[in-house]
Amino acid sequence: ALDMILEKMKSSGFNFSQVRALSGAGQQHGSVYWKRGSIQNLKNASSKLPLHQSLKDCFSVSNSPIWMDSSTASQCSALEKAVGGAQHLASITGSRAYERFTGNQIAKIYSQNPEAYRQTERISLVSSFAASLFLGAYAPIDYSDGSGMNLLHIWEKVWSAPCLDACAPGLEEKLGCPVPSHSVLGSISPYYTQRYGFSPDCKIVAFTGDNPASLAGMRLQEGDIAISLGTSDTLFLWIQEPTPALEGHILCNPVDCQTYMALLCFKNGSLMREIIRDDCASGSWDEFSKALSSTVAGNNGNLGI
Repeated sequence: ALDMILEKMKSSGFNFSQVRALSGAGQQHGSVYWKRGSIQNLKNASSKLPLHQSLKDCFSVSNSPIWMDSSTASQCSALEKAVGGAQHLASITGSRAYERFTGNQIAKIYSQNPEAYRQTERISLVSSFAASLFLGAYAPIDYSDGSGMNLLHIWEKVWSAPCLDACAPGLEEKLGCPVPSHSVLGSISPYYTQRYGFSPDCKIVAFTGDNPASLAGMRLQEGDIAISLGTSDTLFLWIQEPTPALEGHILCNPVDCQTYMALLCFKNGSLMREIIRDDCASGSWDEFSKALSSTVAGNNGNLGI
């Protein structure tokens, strides 16, 4: 997909040499498992080949678990028990154990496919995976996206040893050291300078998760609240002194490492809207939009969340 996008930009005449830096966002909670020795393939990818050909043998787990995977209930229960309960886990990592969170997904892979785990030399989130493609090296996980794993100590900005130990052995080495979300990781890989004409001085800034990126992109400040109606519905805000609870999530703020981001997530949000669309607008988003447009702004004071 990345190659296709860049090829389209190249054929449209985009001047890649003018790009001074790039960063990005990835859907939260997905994880990618790099096989031992893959760093060489990543580093030495031939600019004459598309990425998927250079990297096709680089993964120890062929199907990456994503946020929709809810099959890790037993791992969640074990993690909470190992650290002294759900509230204590939330106090460390910002959230009680959630099935989609990466630590529990890793624990399941270790439990059910220990050989694949043994063959893994690095585990990326979707965001740090995408950054790795541009960097030509394993990109670190940033604090903000890393807070959605049930593994990061959100106060000290390091991996929590009890959480790591509860999930899988030798996990810290496979995750690498987390970094601030605005870290400059290095210069772009020669693959992109040779294939697309990027400047070798183009910098890669740490990628982050889609929800933290929304907070940064909407330029939220303390006291602001944003609601995002996506595949999941989320409500999030900038917060100074959080008190993690059993509901909702506390993430490290991607803009300011000393502050936090509070998040409520409802992963069936789009399903609910689609039911209303089907009931009220004959299954058509165009009809749905017309109905909204024909209603007075504010809906006569009727508001529901």
